[in-house]
Amino acid sequence: MSVDRAARRGDPVLECRDLSVAYRGTTALRDIDLTVHQGEIVALLGPSGSGKSTLLHAVAGFLPPAGGEIWLTGRRVAAPRVMLPPEQRNVGVVFQSYALWPHLSVVDTVAYPMRRRGTNRRAARAQSHELLARLHIAHLADRLPAQLSGGEQQRVGLARALAREAALYLLDEPTAHLDTHLRAAFQEEVLIRQRVSGAAAIYATHDAAEALSVADQVALLDGGHIVQIGTPTQVYAEPVNLWAARLTGPASLLEAHVAAAGDGTLAVDVGQTCVTVAGGGAPPAEPGFRPLLLRPDWTHVGGRFAGRVTAALFRGPHTDYLLDAPGGRVLVRSDGSPQHAVGDELPWGISRAWVLPPSPSGGWRASGARSPLPDAPPGR
Repeated sequence: MSVDRAARRGDPVLECRDLSVAYRGTTALRDIDLTVHQGEIVALLGPSGSGKSTLLHAVAGFLPPAGGEIWLTGRRVAAPRVMLPPEQRNVGVVFQSYALWPHLSVVDTVAYPMRRRGTNRRAARAQSHELLARLHIAHLADRLPAQLSGGEQQRVGLARALAREAALYLLDEPTAHLDTHLRAAFQEEVLIRQRVSGAAAIYATHDAAEALSVADQVALLDGGHIVQIGTPTQVYAEPVNLWAARLTGPASLLEAHVAAAGDGTLAVDVGQTCVTVAGGGAPPAEPGFRPLLLRPDWTHVGGRFAGRVTAALFRGPHTDYLLDAPGGRVLVRSDGSPQHAVGDELPWGISRAWVLPPSPSGGWRASGARSPLPDAPPGR
């Protein structure tokens, strides 16, 4: 979260206190503590089955808690013996199922929340047209849901939710069926609406880039509990474990000899070559081997370390080289098109590193780590 946005953060809109939810005989959420403030977007990032949708359904009022409480704008709305219905919770919802009314045109569907709060029909339809234009679907205004594709129905559902002046928006994979340029348009519209209204939002996604770009706070979910929560910078640069690191972006893991060098720096020894870099994490009290996390944007071609190219992947603005290095496999990023081929010896270096704590099983060793290629599905 930027400093100015953090300073403007308002009162809590949503508080989940020690929340647990059982679904079809299985505990889907456990011990969830989550607060979302006015004017804040919190992204829920996790793989399928991690509990993102379950949490949104519980907050919306569609699933009762097995334990704990849910508070909205200072009012307890859910507990094991308390269940305020969804229509009384003042939330705007976009779930993965579109749930459009079959008899209403697109423009009237989007105008409906405005009509509900007392806006006259002409003004509501005019505002609806404006919102549809900003989401690049003005040409769909007079169509019925049966005349829309799945992606078009998704965009109409998004517009309907944004048309409601809710205290809290719940967005469940809202851009899953949208093309890249439409995703950007929707994300921009969410941020504009949020700044204007001061509303809060929970944005569930499995896309790390999306979560990091739209959120003030990111909560990483796995197996129904929160593994880590922090600003986008914190969860990306300071992951609590290897799972969190790989969920939030491409990551390499090296077995390196590490020592704290003071003033936020680390002395890193890979293949009997030692450098001092910015970083932190869990360096040993005494110098020793530790799992060293590297992001590709913390690396560069040219440096004191040695590696052999096993893959050169052109990404458009940059090229990713996968190297076999003394401490393991590492992804090194370089601007522009490929300049080195598979089999080439390539010197490389690092500007920053993060020391992960050893896992209880000791399974952090680089020799057993999976490929750091960024196209691999995260969190699996």
